[in-house]
Amino acid sequence: MGEDRTPEDITRGRCLCGAVRFEYAGRPRWVIHCHCESCRRQCSAPFTTFVGVKDGRWRWTGAEPAVYGSSTGVERLFCGRCGTPMAYRADHWPGEIHLYAAAHEDPDALTPQAHVYHAEKLAWLHLADDLPRHDGPAA
Repeated sequence: MGEDRTPEDITRGRCLCGAVRFEYAGRPRWVIHCHCESCRRQCSAPFTTFVGVKDGRWRWTGAEPAVYGSSTGVERLFCGRCGTPMAYRADHWPGEIHLYAAAHEDPDALTPQAHVYHAEKLAWLHLADDLPRHDGPAA
């Protein structure tokens, strides 16, 4: 991240205990809700919301997160102290990290743009928004 950034350009987040922290400059590339089974299981939630940030615009500002290789080419990053999910990285999305929206200091400032893996959505979850729904990843 460039030193020419002002504090207003920086978005920050942290885990529950505050050990793992991140920040990034500028606006995220995208914000999406993911309904895939592996994301649901990893977060123990009906779906999760990710924020895509290009590499080179973000950094860890606290402790480095622990890493779990959940499948070939996929890493799930979390706080090794409190267990908070922090990020997702995958070989098939090179050059970016997917940070969890709920870990942001101000998640209300984020505006989701779509639902992905909607075909895996839990049947009892009823969505009331008009966001686009993709059965797989967004194109």
